[in-house]
Amino acid sequence: MIIEEREYRLVPGSTARYLQAWQRLGREPQTRHLGEPAGVYTVEIGDLNTLIYLWRFTDLGDRGERRRALAGDPDFAAFRSEVRDLLVSQTNRILLPAQ
Repeated sequence: MIIEEREYRLVPGSTARYLQAWQRLGREPQTRHLGEPAGVYTVEIGDLNTLIYLWRFTDLGDRGERRRALAGDPDFAAFRSEVRDLLVSQTNRILLPAQ
């Protein structure tokens, strides 16, 4: 199993608006393709206006297939267009289990 950590830096003061749009438009297509997130977090201390998603995948191949399906979903495209102006930057990392 791998975890993908996706960190989004948002326009200051827009976290609540982003999360409302995610609940309304983004969550359903994401969970349809990616499954339930391992976690969705905001930052209270440190780099504020940051949102972090954690997604579980079997391996990189599984991740690639599910991400491609999500990228082609018109429902997810509607969510992306709703929040695009709220994003400042994005960072993705693949986390491997410590052995």
